[in-house]
Amino acid sequence: MTNQISFMPLTRLLSAIVAIAFAMAIIVLGGWYFTLGFGIIVYLGLLEYFQLVRAKGIAPAAKTTIIVSEVLLLTATISPQLVDAVFPVAGTLICFYLLFQPKLATIADISTSILGLFYGGYLPSYWVRLRVGLSPAAHNLPLNGYLPDSWQNFNALPQGLTVTLLAFSCIWAADIGAYIVGKLFGRTRLSDISPKKTVEGAVFGVAGSVVVATAGAWYFHWPIWQFSGVALGLLIGIASLLGDLTESMMKRDAGVKDSGQLIPGHGGILDRADSYVFTAPLVYYFVTLLLPLLSQP
Repeated sequence: MTNQISFMPLTRLLSAIVAIAFAMAIIVLGGWYFTLGFGIIVYLGLLEYFQLVRAKGIAPAAKTTIIVSEVLLLTATISPQLVDAVFPVAGTLICFYLLFQPKLATIADISTSILGLFYGGYLPSYWVRLRVGLSPAAHNLPLNGYLPDSWQNFNALPQGLTVTLLAFSCIWAADIGAYIVGKLFGRTRLSDISPKKTVEGAVFGVAGSVVVATAGAWYFHWPIWQFSGVALGLLIGIASLLGDLTESMMKRDAGVKDSGQLIPGHGGILDRADSYVFTAPLVYYFVTLLLPLLSQP
C-alpha cells in the first residue's frame, strides 16, 4: 500500500507547484501580463507541435504559423471582436507562404500548418478574450494589469478574473482527480490512444470538475446555479479529457512518449497544456451566451 501512495515523484510535484504559481500570477495580473504569459506558452507549445509534425516527414510553415498565432493573441487583447476576422486572414497568409516555397508544398504541409494555427493560436486566444476581454476596464497597474485590494470577497473581483480562476480550478481538479484515482484504483483502460488512462480516473476527474464548478456557481450567485454549475463542470471535465487524448494521439502518431522535456517530471508544454486547449471557447461562450439566457425571466 505504501508503494501505491508514494506515486508522485518530487520533481513532478515541484514542477506542478511552479506551473500553478505561474498560472495564478498571470491570471490575477491580467492585461498584457496575461497575454505575455500566454504568448510564451503558445510559442513553446507550437515549437513542440511542429517537432511532432516534422517527425512524420512533413514540412510545415512553422515560423509563419507561430507569428500569426501570436498576432491572434495580440488582437484578442486589443480588440477581441476582431479575432474571428483575423483568423482566416492568418490562414491565408500561411497558404501564400507555402505556395511560393522553392519546394512544392503538400496537402500535409498545408493542413498541419493550419491545424497549428487553430490548435496553437486561435483556440488559446479564447483564454485572452475570457480574462482580458470580459473586464477591459478593470486595471490598476501599468500595462492594464490588476492587483486586488482584498481577497475577502471574490464577487467584488472582475468577472474575467473570477471566471478564469474558476475554469482553471476545474481543470486542475479534473487532472488531479483523474491522476490520483487512476493510480490508486484504475483498472479499466479508457482508450488505446493513452494506455495509462483509465475509466475510473476519467470519471472521477470529470466529477471533480463538476464539484468545483458547482461550488463556484453557488458562490458567484449564477442563475440556476445547480444546473449552470453542473453544466460548466461537465463541459470543462470532458473537454479537458478530450484535449489530453488528442495530444496523446498526435504523440502516438509521431512515435514519441512526450512532446518535449521542458518541464521536469511532466514532459513538454503540450503535455501540460493539452487540457486547456478545447476548454477555452466552451467556457467563453458558456459565460457570454448561456449565462445571460439563464438570467432572463
